[in-house]
Amino acid sequence: MIASTVEIMNKGMKCLIEQLGIVEAEQFISVIIREKFDYTKWQREYFDAKTPQEISDEASSFEALHPFTGNAVQL
Repeated sequence: MIASTVEIMNKGMKCLIEQLGIVEAEQFISVIIREKFDYTKWQREYFDAKTPQEISDEASSFEALHPFTGNAVQL
C-alpha cells in the first residue's frame, strides 16, 4: 500500500519530533525551506567525500549500536 502525502508528512514530523524535540524539529524545517535544501545533492557530496571503507565502517558501527531485531517500528 502506498502512503498518502499526508501520511508521509505525519510520519516524518513524528520522527523529527521524537529525535530532535519540537523546537529543533521546527528549526530543521525552517533551515530546509530557507536554504532550498537539495537532499540528493547533499547526499552525493557527502558520499563522494568518503571512501568505500569509511562508508562500510560507519555502517558497521551503526549496526552494532542499532542491531536489527526483526521487529519493524510502527510510526
